[in-house]
Amino acid sequence: MEALTFEMMLVLAILAGAIGLFVSEVVRIDVAAILIMVVVGLTGLVTADDLFAGFASNAVISIIAVMILGAGLDRVGVMRKVAAFLLRVGGETERRISSLISGAVALISAFMQNIGAAALFLPVTERLSERTEIPVSRLLMPMGFAAILGGTITLVASGPLILLNDLLASTARNLDIEIEPYGLFAPTPIGIALTLSGIVLFAVAGKWLLPKIAADRDPHASLPGVAAIYGLDREICPFNVGEDSQLVGRRVADVEAEFPGVLVVAIHDGDGLTVAPYRDYIIQAGAIVGLVCTCEDVDCFASTHNLEPSGGDPFAILHDQEHAGLAEVVVRPGSDTVGKKVRQVRLREVYGVTLLAIHRNGELITDGLRQQKLEAGDVLVLFSPWDKLEHLVQEPGFVILTDYPAEPPRTNKQWWALGAFALSLGLVIFTELQLSLALMVGAIIVLISKVLTADEAYRAVSWKTVFLLAALIPLGQAVEETGTAAWIANGVIAAAGDLPAWGMQLVIALLATAFTLTISNVGATVLLVPLAANVAIGVDADPAQFGLIVALAASNAFLLPTHQVNALLMGPGGYRVKDFMRAGLAMSLIFLVVLIVTVNLFA
Repeated sequence: MEALTFEMMLVLAILAGAIGLFVSEVVRIDVAAILIMVVVGLTGLVTADDLFAGFASNAVISIIAVMILGAGLDRVGVMRKVAAFLLRVGGETERRISSLISGAVALISAFMQNIGAAALFLPVTERLSERTEIPVSRLLMPMGFAAILGGTITLVASGPLILLNDLLASTARNLDIEIEPYGLFAPTPIGIALTLSGIVLFAVAGKWLLPKIAADRDPHASLPGVAAIYGLDREICPFNVGEDSQLVGRRVADVEAEFPGVLVVAIHDGDGLTVAPYRDYIIQAGAIVGLVCTCEDVDCFASTHNLEPSGGDPFAILHDQEHAGLAEVVVRPGSDTVGKKVRQVRLREVYGVTLLAIHRNGELITDGLRQQKLEAGDVLVLFSPWDKLEHLVQEPGFVILTDYPAEPPRTNKQWWALGAFALSLGLVIFTELQLSLALMVGAIIVLISKVLTADEAYRAVSWKTVFLLAALIPLGQAVEETGTAAWIANGVIAAAGDLPAWGMQLVIALLATAFTLTISNVGATVLLVPLAANVAIGVDADPAQFGLIVALAASNAFLLPTHQVNALLMGPGGYRVKDFMRAGLAMSLIFLVVLIVTVNLFA
């Protein structure tokens, strides 16, 4: 066995220091990665020309592009629709939602890079977390692990499996033997078993393995809290106004004056949707009225006025926090608004907003709102479409307290976003174009078509993830180029020489796992496939099978957040390294057991 050189010892010391920094979290993980990169450069293990090459690497550019694509799909409302569909199918229980998301992302990951699948489902998962009030940290990690596991289902889903046939062919020539190449779906039964094992793990043991972390959310995501504070968290109830209804021909103001607990916040008729109808609005037969009141009041009101519940919900857009919600508005002291009655301000007619309550000196006023005189410092609780609230912002008599999305989803750009994504995916699957370039084609279409502005695209990129991955690439390069990886691999194989075939398979899988965590999955595959083939011949086993074990075990990257997918989710999920170590250890052990068993059954 080759002796350790000074460079190898230096690399091992840096590697140990890196793992120590990641586990101890003395500094933030991306800062630790940059520190390691600088140390690698100062020691001369990687040349200055190559030290910062990671920032232009195929993997890093691909991540940037797919984040922009994912943000574009989210901006036009596609991801919200996907989230709504999953919510309808999966209900609101953590186990079902998590399993459904994991299954969906694994299926997509079987045909595209796992980082792309995870980045696309990141906004979907966050939307589902908001709607179900399940902590996002309980959903993102299972989703990310499923994206990695889904990459084992086909031969085009991950870098190691894409390289496998070429590496086996090269090894066959070097050893002068015949090795049959694998087909596209050769690893499918093994990959499905691995994916199902991950989904089952979190469905059964997720409550012990996953942290409960309140992740950062957009400001408008907290708007339901305003409703809870004021006790106004009520749905908009749609009712059909028939020909025999007592509401036909009546003014909105008269209806609300007669029933103080009832507010008509929207009407859908032949002219379309009217939000916050003004006081003189005449209700016509055939219209659908949207009422806000308590359950008891709405049932009594509907019965009294011969209203029938609407089969559909023309006010669904008003339930969407991207389009409408509750806002707090303060009456500015010294303004002309002070002293006026609410009906004189004409909030509905002029601004298109509905007043639900007034908070004054610790008291919540909900009755007789039209006759209330506004006082300086009154907090008005309004229901408003966000585009209508824009007009109120310009009014000097009011101060808006609530953060809200200044612009609704660009639904008119949906086909541009979907087309950009479909084109990129097609280029990845059906052409030999480099992954980063194929994804950048879609990203530039998103920008040119104005699905996203340039500033929005920059904000969509998780620069913490970019620096983390780019800064670790030189360390992996140093481990390979100095011969440290080969030295470790040869030493381990030599020590395990007397093991049976399945024992050697386990050793090979463990080596691939360790190298994937410290260098890269592609680097581990390139290094270990020829070595594994040689070992297989030595123990009278199938070299192709041993090579497949390496390529599959290169996806066993759950223990540390050094994998691209784990690094992507670390910030949004609010995870720490110890969170990955706890859940990742369980996943890694199950992965190894399922891998060895299924490879011997199906490969």
